[in-house]
Amino acid sequence: MSALPEFSPPPRRRPEREGRPSGRWNKLQAGLRGQVGRAIVDYRMIEDGDRVMVCLSGGKDSYTLLDMLLSLQRRAPVRFDLVAVNLDQKQPGFPPEVLPAYLRELGVEHRIVEEDTYSVVTRVIESGRTMCGLCSRLRRGILYRVADELGATKIALGHHRDDIVETLFLNMFHGARLKAMPPKLLSDDGRHVVIRPLAYCAERDIARYARGRAFPIIPCNLCGSQLNLQRVRIKKMLADWEREDPGRTDRLFRSLQNVTPSHLADRKLHDFGFSPEPAAASGHEGG
Repeated sequence: MSALPEFSPPPRRRPEREGRPSGRWNKLQAGLRGQVGRAIVDYRMIEDGDRVMVCLSGGKDSYTLLDMLLSLQRRAPVRFDLVAVNLDQKQPGFPPEVLPAYLRELGVEHRIVEEDTYSVVTRVIESGRTMCGLCSRLRRGILYRVADELGATKIALGHHRDDIVETLFLNMFHGARLKAMPPKLLSDDGRHVVIRPLAYCAERDIARYARGRAFPIIPCNLCGSQLNLQRVRIKKMLADWEREDPGRTDRLFRSLQNVTPSHLADRKLHDFGFSPEPAAASGHEGG
């Protein structure tokens, strides 16, 4: 895990919301809000009385997530509370004052959790080896613990549509598994529900929104491990595909919503021991 570069806040620009909003800005904002609202409804992510812990890293995705949930909170037909949580992993160069100042200015309930997972991971994992597994397990355990302490019923993460598709290819190329990130996930012990309200949102739209809102972005360079480098390669592959065939990333995501287990090869999901039905009854073969 490499140290973060020296942080210097970007020059403060007048956020779009304070100026005279353009038609394009209104369309972008409404589009993102609509996608988040639809994902929440489709997967029953938030229900009346929920207390949602929003994990805030300082990147464009988590800032946008918090913004969207705050906006929906004012309009939603159900009542829910939000609490923002930042996990300061003591990465060298991480600016500890940025997020607390931003959240105080916003008037959002929040907690900053300081846990030196950076030292643990760099001590345990040999230099050059993949650190993501241990780092993510430590981070997940801490967030679950904090959710219990805060009485949170849901844990909201900032993963978007492109993250989900990239994870699908990472698991196929490097783990030989057909697995991605579900929009809603029940933890193994059944005690925590993780939600991803940005699941329908494209990264390019989130990036445009973050620039327009002039969020105080904290540069992210937490990990120089092999898995992170592979994700960069897959991101480039998908970007190239998207240029060649616009809409491909969205179709790849939608394929995760249209799964036919009997046309895959996992014997745990489908019983292949039956006598096959006639072709006319089963529709078509292959696919």
